[in-house]
Amino acid sequence: MTRPAVLVSRRVFDDIVDRLRQHFDVTTNPDDTVWPQAELIARLQGKVGVFITGSEKIDAALLDACPDLRAVCTMAVGYNNIDVAACTARGVVVTNAPDVLTETTADFGFALMMAAARRIAESEHFLRRGEWNKWSVDMFAGSDVHGATLGVLGMGRIGQAIARRGALGFGMQVVYHNRSRLPADIEATLGARWVSKEELLRQADHLVIVVPYSAASHHLVGAAELALMKPGATLTNIARGGVVDDAALARALKDRVIAAAALDVFEGEPQFNRDLLDAPSVVLTPHIASASIPTRRAMANLATDNLIALLTGGEPKTALNPEARKR
Repeated sequence: MTRPAVLVSRRVFDDIVDRLRQHFDVTTNPDDTVWPQAELIARLQGKVGVFITGSEKIDAALLDACPDLRAVCTMAVGYNNIDVAACTARGVVVTNAPDVLTETTADFGFALMMAAARRIAESEHFLRRGEWNKWSVDMFAGSDVHGATLGVLGMGRIGQAIARRGALGFGMQVVYHNRSRLPADIEATLGARWVSKEELLRQADHLVIVVPYSAASHHLVGAAELALMKPGATLTNIARGGVVDDAALARALKDRVIAAAALDVFEGEPQFNRDLLDAPSVVLTPHIASASIPTRRAMANLATDNLIALLTGGEPKTALNPEARKR
């Protein structure tokens, strides 16, 4: 009996592939190439399932060209690279990997915020260039994190985890803005207070952005929003590229509209706005907020669990469109 064929679109842990091979005929990508769309379509021919990351675009054109496809399982929590509505219309179930990366991503976001506030990257570059020849009272003096006002834009799982770190670990005053206000008991547990987006920008000493990307959140923070922030404020983006207008941010940093920024995500990544390289007081990392070995393994295992369940008659753990199964 022929086994179902699936594609693993990027290089993953060997034991993950071994798990899939217990159930399926598996095609892998050992060179970890980011395939052009035409090649991805070609490699998906005859495949009923695909294990993807945030690098692969699953749209209506791809789905129409791959009529056998029934399951799209991403190991990422974000899924703006997947047209879920188009998948649903064609009976393709989509799953993602929430929860398992929450704490690790929050750790990294908080680390980035602190690095920006205390000018860590900027001072390290100074040292590495051999420019340190004396100590000065104001040398790379930044801003305090403890006791400061933490602003969280987007209060989902990761936003709440960051708020907990700020309130409980650093005695920060937490304000947040979200489309939906949290229940009063959760606000009380987090020590968080809902404010409008404009008030959030005005009050925050350290702004952390954790909203999902969509057409509605494109350039949610641009020049006008940056102008509302305190001159000594920092901005940290661990959401998605495109939520922040990177060109406007680079200008704001150069003009000292705000004091510092830290970015793990960029518009058009892995390409990014090169003006950020010349901006002062900026920390830049290549989309690695969830990159601890235990967490990346958990993400990959959840995607694998979902793919196995979908193609062997089980129930996926984190389906985004379970109604697609009825089609």
